[in-house]
Amino acid sequence: MSVEPSDEAHTFAVPDASGVVPTSTEARAKRRIAALEEEIQTMRQEKGKKQRKTTYYVAQGRAIRRMSVLYTNIEDLIAENDRRYEETTLDDSLDDGTPEQNRLQRGYLALVQTLPWLHSKLGALDADDAEDMLKKIKRGADAARGDDTSTLKDLVCAWINQDFHPSSLLRSNDKQLRGFVHDICGSLLCPAEWDWNDNRVKAGIRDRTSDFIVSENSWPRFMYEGYSFDDSNLEKGLFMSRILVQAFKAIFTSPSSAREADGDGDGADILENNRRARRALSQAKVKTCVRFALSSVSSWRTIDGDFDYEAFWNNIVDFFEDVPGPVAQRRVDKLLEWWTRKVFGKNHREDLTPEVVSRMSVTALADQRRALEDAAFDSE
Repeated sequence: MSVEPSDEAHTFAVPDASGVVPTSTEARAKRRIAALEEEIQTMRQEKGKKQRKTTYYVAQGRAIRRMSVLYTNIEDLIAENDRRYEETTLDDSLDDGTPEQNRLQRGYLALVQTLPWLHSKLGALDADDAEDMLKKIKRGADAARGDDTSTLKDLVCAWINQDFHPSSLLRSNDKQLRGFVHDICGSLLCPAEWDWNDNRVKAGIRDRTSDFIVSENSWPRFMYEGYSFDDSNLEKGLFMSRILVQAFKAIFTSPSSAREADGDGDGADILENNRRARRALSQAKVKTCVRFALSSVSSWRTIDGDFDYEAFWNNIVDFFEDVPGPVAQRRVDKLLEWWTRKVFGKNHREDLTPEVVSRMSVTALADQRRALEDAAFDSE
């Protein structure tokens, strides 16, 4: 039986002239402790929420250098899209833009396709929060690029030793012996229009003479099928080499899948991954990273002697995305279909018609079980 507190036991003390109601030291201490515990809990929750956001943005950012842009700042992509929108808002028209502006806009479209939530998020956040988010995204992007270049640095070394059996084997921990000083790496890096087996060419490249300037204005031989090209048809076999397929598989599927680069892929996840294989930007990233792995440059940089990696990247992207007309576009589409097949295999789901399925063992077994049930019922 509960006992209600009596009025006599809890007489309210009338405050004095100060108007302050007296409280006990113990009660005040308990309330302070409770308030501090609540504040600590709030801080922990905010810290955890902030950490989760950081982890999410960094993880999401890892896709950017692979799928959208390898060099360009994200802020430049956003600024170009804003500029275009403002221009169309003011006069309802848009000029053709410079090649650089068009690259930026294509990069922005690839960016928001890779991270579909980013465009709306940028509009919802204030300037400081948006800047903080972009910093975290870029941190993930740069970390992924570093991981990919490190992975290919080791794998390309193993592939060269295995496929070419050079007299001087490449070592994964030493890039100084790669590049044009190494005969196999030199032949793969050699511009397609020159013959590496010509001693005059080889000496001119190694001595960096003005007659043999290696720049982004030449397609290296490692990008051609069989590492050779037809000077009457420079597009034939371009972007179809074994080492490019190996590199793409190593980055986008798994390093172990790169061991099988000659046949078609195994067809795993082809419906989901077909879009990823078709992205010209992701292929441009692979080709740029392979060039870096074959070179003697020890750390990631934009310029290697007379060779500009960023301009090289732009040349590759322009090949796929800035085509001169529908005939060239059909050849590009055919090349991308070749890449889809090489990496992910060919899917035949459309050939599984009801008639074909009816002759397969799952359907046949189901028919047999029903027949046995019917026979048993009739016998009873």
